[in-house]
Amino acid sequence: MPSNGLQPAPRLQFGLINSRGRYLTAESFGFALSASAPGLRPRQVWTLEQDEADGSVGFLRSHLGRYLAADAAGRVSCEAERPGRAGRFALLPQPDGRWALRSEAHGRFFGGAGDRLSCFAPAVGEAELWTVHLAAPPQANLRSLSRRRYARLSAPEDELAADGDVPWGVEALVTLSFQGGRYGLRTCDGRYLRSDGALVAEPGPRTAYTLELRAGKLAFKGCDGKYLAPVGPTGTLKAGRSARAGKDELFELEESQPQVSFRAANGRFVSVRQGVNLSANQDEDLIHETFQLQIDSETKKCALVSHAGSAWTLVSHGGIQVTGSGVTAHAAFELEWRGRRVALKASNGKYVCTKKNGQLAAVSDAVGQDEEFVLRLINRPMLVLRGEHGFVCGHRGSNLLDANRATYDVFQLLFSDGAYHVRGPGGRFWHVAGSGAVRTDGEVPEDFFLEFRARGRVAIRGKSGRYLRGDPSGALRADADALPRATLWEF
Repeated sequence: MPSNGLQPAPRLQFGLINSRGRYLTAESFGFALSASAPGLRPRQVWTLEQDEADGSVGFLRSHLGRYLAADAAGRVSCEAERPGRAGRFALLPQPDGRWALRSEAHGRFFGGAGDRLSCFAPAVGEAELWTVHLAAPPQANLRSLSRRRYARLSAPEDELAADGDVPWGVEALVTLSFQGGRYGLRTCDGRYLRSDGALVAEPGPRTAYTLELRAGKLAFKGCDGKYLAPVGPTGTLKAGRSARAGKDELFELEESQPQVSFRAANGRFVSVRQGVNLSANQDEDLIHETFQLQIDSETKKCALVSHAGSAWTLVSHGGIQVTGSGVTAHAAFELEWRGRRVALKASNGKYVCTKKNGQLAAVSDAVGQDEEFVLRLINRPMLVLRGEHGFVCGHRGSNLLDANRATYDVFQLLFSDGAYHVRGPGGRFWHVAGSGAVRTDGEVPEDFFLEFRARGRVAIRGKSGRYLRGDPSGALRADADALPRATLWEF
């Protein structure tokens, strides 16, 4: 057991927004604290370390690895290298979805604005209320702790049910959306989960849930005080059975990695339907034609993993098979982005080509038609983007896009032969103006190209060949010729 008395548990990261809409910040100089930042950046990210035995209390660690603490006079600091009694806070969810943080040592509440922060209030007022903003990408997979199954949209029953063994395909994508300080759960077709289990087109009071954190797990409390849980043989998600969060009401939020299909030069999709040999021989891209793109953080090479957990692997004489459960050096491929097409280079330095019989082999020294594939992103019908300055969101009062917002818009992503069209909430399309600014008032769709350059990051290239970036002023512009950090987006 760790010396601080905590049982090992997954750690959630988030920002804390005060009543004035500003984020709690751990300054890099002098370990100072403030609540004045308008967006969620690294300095505003806090890690919660909770006690397994009592999920309502825990420690808050800053991006500098120091712990928030309060003394008997109400002074707050963030200098301690180890958690101690002064840094132990009770996390108290409020009816409106916000939290109050109470010092366990002194019984006082933490709050304030700007650099005037204290932990001396005897009761909860407006200044002592904090909104939780999860730092994880809002599009994720949701796993029920009790069922050990993933939530997915079940088409026959028209419900969100925890019945998936693996989070595969677009049906397993869940988007978390802010609704006045609470969270809504959206299915892959854009509908909201209501507390009675129904899926509805528009958000409302019964689609908004208070978020509670329990030892690295999430609980969602509905407007009537009951918690979301899987119910019945199919695991239909509903809120209405329990007013306390036990194991049945706990969920894990997992990264949703991109899942893609490949259409070869013969017009057919690469598949594992026939066994271990990869062959472009299918007319539809279904489960056997979908592969998870796992990008190595250091090499930036990718593994392509099937729904059964086996990876594309280079075998003797240049053949490509889907074998084994581990990712080895022979399962690492380089992706080359070629506009509407991609090419794959195997570990032998050869490009993957499609033979006349449809089988794949890494035997080519250069890229021609047989070495090109159309890559289609399967599990992102909706797009949420966050850059180094914040989320992408429509600019108030204009048709421009901001890239430094604390909240986000959800955009529709439409595939078009290797390119993508992006449609905004108003039904019009993204396009690049002559100034390079990205606008949302296009009458006709414009091509954008998605390039998966790092784990959890995508670069977006406009039709001019330049990449989208968020500049320090907050504008979203298509004017980057290279790939600096500002062009890589969490999605």
